Order: sequence, then C-alpha cells, then structure tokens
Amino acid sequence: MNPQSDVWSGVGSNRAKLGRLGWLLAIVIGVSVATLSAKADEGVALAIVYDTSGSMGDMVVNRSGRGESKDVIARRALDALVKQLREFVTNAPAGSTRSLETSVYVFSASGAKELVAPSPFDAAKAANWSKQIPKPGGGTPLGTAAQAGARSVMNSKFNRRHVLILTDGLNTVGPAPEALLAPLMKQAEKDGKTFFAHFVAFDVAAKQFDPMKKLGATVLGAANEAQLNTQISFILEEKILLEAEEPKPKK
Repeated sequence: MNPQSDVWSGVGSNRAKLGRLGWLLAIVIGVSVATLSAKADEGVALAIVYDTSGSMGDMVVNRSGRGESKDVIARRALDALVKQLREFVTNAPAGSTRSLETSVYVFSASGAKELVAPSPFDAAKAANWSKQIPKPGGGTPLGTAAQAGARSVMNSKFNRRHVLILTDGLNTVGPAPEALLAPLMKQAEKDGKTFFAHFVAFDVAAKQFDPMKKLGATVLGAANEAQLNTQISFILEEKILLEAEEPKPKK
C-alpha cells in the first residue's frame, strides 16, 4: 500500500466533505435570507384610481340632502379615506409598525395619469390629494387606469396588494377593465404577486361591473354621498386594511 496515496485520498475525501458542507451552508443561508425578506415585506400596497371623466361633474344628493357635483362629493370621500389610512398607520399595536405604500391615478385623454407615484404613505402629503385631482372632463378610460393601478401594486415589495377604483361610469375609451385585468391577475398569481380589485360604482348600477365581479373583484354601488362614504370605509376596513396580519409586538 502506498502511504502517499492514502494521504492524498484522505485530502480528497476531506475536500469533498467540505464541498458538501459549503453547499448545505449556502442552502441554510439562502433560506434564512428568504425568511428575513418575507418578514421585511409584510405590508399593504394600495393604488387608488379616481374617475375624472366629464360625468363626474353631474349632480347627486350630498349628505345634507341637496344636489352637488359628484366630483366635489368624491373629493370629500377621498379626504375621509386619507384619514382612515392615517389612523391605520398611526394606531399600530404597541411595539409594532404598519407599512403602507400608496399611489393615486386619474384619467387622462386616452388613459391613466399618475397623480401620486407609489411611495410610503405620508399623511401630510396625502391631505392634499383631493386638491390635486383635475377637474372633470373627457371620456372614461377605466380599463387603462385600472391596469395602471394594478401594475403599480404588482411592482410593490409588499405582499398585500389592492386597487381601489372609484368610478361613476362604464369604460368608454380603450379596452374594458376585465379585458386588461384578467391577464394581469393570472400573471400576478403565477409570479406570486396576487392583487385584489375593488370597485365603487358611484351613481351607476353595480351590475354593470359583473364581468369584474366574476374575476373576483369587490363591486359595491353608491347612489349618494352617504352611501359612497359607507362603501369606501367598508372596503378599507373589511377588504384592505383588515387583511394585513398584525405583526407581533417586540419584546
């Protein structure tokens, strides 16, 4: 027997063992990093799509029982929404935080316009959202705007993704919402980036949005200001913010 051969054999065996150990260590580290990343990504991504079509200038009954522009009423509803988001973020359980990313989209001549880029929710800046909304005018590119909101939350690092759409009419410009959101929903599910769509049909029959409902979207109708506030608040509380699991308080 050649002693030198035995030595080299032992060295080779040790190298193989070290190689396997390094491989296993890499797997453990990879799993640990993935776990940490998942924890870091707990949060809510919310895209708000606000209808700025010409029909938003029409009148409906406000909370005082008088006729008022739907746009003015919807701006107040947006202010109330911002207040609800602020309370969600600031009233986190002791020792924990709530992560919220928001974006706002309105209609343009043929599609969507990004009014507020996706960013961490800032209550002070959000208080001015309603003042930044353009005046009503033009058609209703609802599908394109909803698609923009959906892509926004799909790109978010957070794992709770929602698109809240306030509209007073059916799509009149470009593809319908169901035509654009259906493939996005399939892609999002495949990529592990599932999002949920919520429609508030303001002064328009909710039944008109049955195609979206069949895709799993929330669809609620609102005929006046009181109903509009109630429906938006319900969606936030029961569909969007409630869905976020509360992190355990730090010890």
